[in-house]
Amino acid sequence: MKAVWKFKSVYAMMLPVVAYFVLFSYYPLIRGFIISFQNYRLIGNRPFVGLANYMTVVGDSGFWEAVSNTLLIAGGTLLVGYIMPVVLALALTEVTRTWFKKLTQTIVYVPHLFSWVVVGGIWIMMLSPDTGIVNMLLKAAGAPKPINFMSDPAYARWVLILSAVWKDMGYYCILYLATIVGINPSLYEAARIDGANRWQLVRFVTIPQLYNTMKVVVMLNVLGVLRIFDQVVVMRNGAIAKQVDVIMYYTYTKGIQEFKIGIATASSFILIVMTLVLTFAARAIIRYDEG
Repeated sequence: MKAVWKFKSVYAMMLPVVAYFVLFSYYPLIRGFIISFQNYRLIGNRPFVGLANYMTVVGDSGFWEAVSNTLLIAGGTLLVGYIMPVVLALALTEVTRTWFKKLTQTIVYVPHLFSWVVVGGIWIMMLSPDTGIVNMLLKAAGAPKPINFMSDPAYARWVLILSAVWKDMGYYCILYLATIVGINPSLYEAARIDGANRWQLVRFVTIPQLYNTMKVVVMLNVLGVLRIFDQVVVMRNGAIAKQVDVIMYYTYTKGIQEFKIGIATASSFILIVMTLVLTFAARAIIRYDEG
């Protein structure tokens, strides 16, 4: 208690932050967990139904379709979104024109600042079969007819994957560039003395120095990859709904549109468990705790 009293001003400053998380994070989480075991109504009794809500979710084929879509889109986003920022960062380090490097960094970073309403609108316009720049280029290349990317199930998941990577690629690229700038120049000098060429400098010096940053990027992606929602709401339509409806959208449909709150909260807690399992698995696979 003496230590608490000694640093009372520090603890006093922490109280609003603690109160914020308790009120807006932990209380809703606990309350939602209780609701997931209830037949929840706004008015009247809210009887406990045990695991009935969870059994309803698990027995719903629509939920498993959402799980399949989530894993496919998330897996593609993780893979492509892991490779592209590294490639871009390594390419930018080879650029000698400072103005071009800064311009490119700005251009690729700006989409990260946009909301999914803006990003989704940009992609819908770019992929439009009538006036979209992608179909205009395909037509110039000799394509017989335009491709309706936004309503063709064959392209639906790829559109979501590539748009997600496009949005965040610049942000992760900046992280890699910051790490590359901090690499000790003596490592490159030693490698050059040993006769290393440019590719060998990248392979044996730059990339190994990026490992810790790569681990952080993987964990950041894994923590949020199953919580795809805004992107789907903006870019989905009836023609591709079966290919892009994810767990978060399933939860939204059950809770907001059908007002089955108990089922929706049960679905959300299944998603939390899946995220935890995926996070711990990724942590073990990449050996995150090992320097």
